[in-house]
Amino acid sequence: MTTSQAAERVWHRLSPRMLLVHPVHEVLRQIPLLVGAVVLGSATGNSWWTVAILGVTIAFGVLRWFTTTYRIEPDEVQLRTGVLQRKVVSVPRNRIRSVQTDARLLHQALGLTVLRVSTGQQARGDTEFALDAVRAEEVPRLRSILLSDSLAPAADDAGDQQQSPGRLLASWHPSWLRYSPLSFTGLAMILAAVGVVYQAGLGAALEHSRVAESGRDATQRFGVVASIAVVVAVVVLASVVLSVLRSLVTFGNLVLRRDVEVLHLQHGLLRKREHTFDMRRLRGGTLRQPLLVRLLGGARLDAVMTGVEGAGEASLLLPPCPVHTAEAVLTDLITDVNAVSGPVRGHGPAATRRRWTRGLAFPVVAAVGLAVAAAYVAVPLWAWVAVAVLALVCALLAADRVRALGHRVDGRWLVARAGSLERRRDCIAAEGIIGWTVRQTFFQRRAGVATLIAATAAGVKQYQVIDVPAELGWSIAGTASPWVADSRWARS
Repeated sequence: MTTSQAAERVWHRLSPRMLLVHPVHEVLRQIPLLVGAVVLGSATGNSWWTVAILGVTIAFGVLRWFTTTYRIEPDEVQLRTGVLQRKVVSVPRNRIRSVQTDARLLHQALGLTVLRVSTGQQARGDTEFALDAVRAEEVPRLRSILLSDSLAPAADDAGDQQQSPGRLLASWHPSWLRYSPLSFTGLAMILAAVGVVYQAGLGAALEHSRVAESGRDATQRFGVVASIAVVVAVVVLASVVLSVLRSLVTFGNLVLRRDVEVLHLQHGLLRKREHTFDMRRLRGGTLRQPLLVRLLGGARLDAVMTGVEGAGEASLLLPPCPVHTAEAVLTDLITDVNAVSGPVRGHGPAATRRRWTRGLAFPVVAAVGLAVAAAYVAVPLWAWVAVAVLALVCALLAADRVRALGHRVDGRWLVARAGSLERRRDCIAAEGIIGWTVRQTFFQRRAGVATLIAATAAGVKQYQVIDVPAELGWSIAGTASPWVADSRWARS
């Protein structure tokens, strides 16, 4: 054992600068308890309740530093934590799939960051391996140790090691902010804030406040319709502003680089986040295009990678950005331009009929309902106009779904495309597919189509090729996975 290896096996403490961070975090985490202490102190006339609770909270935060240690073994990493109850989290090094760092403002001010190790399985709370926090200058060394196999440069024929220079794949541009208002993030934030206000019991106080009285007076003066229009406009404007600000704060300064067999993603203004992925675990990518984002020529790129959750922020490589940027990055990663942007094979007339039938079913039912009602009562003109508009929108969506539906398959990649409100193009490595399922509902059997499901250990685990002709299901699977074509059951 070398001296450096022996040093790594020693139990290490986190940076002593965390003595300034942990108490603050504990105080913020225990705000409800502190509010209760203030109320209790006011009711009893004894303010020492607040001082005592605050002192215990700060002391607990200080003790967290003294009771947290970690060490790196040749085959595993261990984290020992706990003030009242000792816990040891052990992670095998060969199961480490990615390393992430997260630094809030207070961490950044002290030159610290939180380092998390991911094995691809859900880990929260006591089961999560997170070093909160280490010195920022220590992160490259720890990352190189934890991902040593991925960071090791390949040897040439003569046995010499050559370090490949890192390549910049993409970087954030302010023009990407134009896609932010097309999401419902801002509206969700507004609804969440309203919910918190009412859960805190402030709703009754607001109903009798001057703001509420002014609103009621304005409604009586300008009318209900005008007041509702103003409220809707204000909510929409606030939603747009919040969505843009959130996108700017979350993804500003985004940089995506590839260093040897490591993919490195960094983004964030106030809260800097870094994700390091093992490229050997990459099994493809998914281009997501919500309808409004697609109309503006945008797309989001997610990684399909073993050990990384296939949905949400964990798998995100690029937020909504120009579609050519997302396609260029995915093409660089999987080195197959046809899989990323090439044409796909349609699924035939039966799949087309199903999209039109499902798209127009509701407008037809609504029109029949109005026709029946018209035989007994007078139906207003606006109702017929609403049904006509609904039918037009559903027809456009059905036509868009027909254009989107398709697949592409060869010995290297399975490509599945579908959707209108959110169009997806899944590019899955054939070698990463570990199982196939052909599924048919009652209506699919009547139409002669089936859903082909490819099972993989990466991403969302299951990727569907929807409504393929039933007779082509196993041939598609056999093209991507020769072992399916060789199986006796598939030939029967």
